[in-house]
Amino acid sequence: MSDDTTQQPEAQQEAPAQPDLTITDLQNLRAVIDVASTRGAFKAAEMAAVGTVFNKLDAFLNAVAAQQPQTPPAQ
Repeated sequence: MSDDTTQQPEAQQEAPAQPDLTITDLQNLRAVIDVASTRGAFKAAEMAAVGTVFNKLDAFLNAVAAQQPQTPPAQ
């Protein structure tokens, strides 16, 4: 038996991709929650938790929108 202790070089590992979540993604999520609740996708017992998350998301998006500079309408 051969006692070969040579190690092969490790394959170069790529850095893990950074999360890519945009304001538009969050706005879409808010719309999905709204549509799902309108269509009855959540049980009554789940509505409080869904509503809490929706309200937090809505408040966050409204705060972000308030910080955005207002652009004049195109003429």
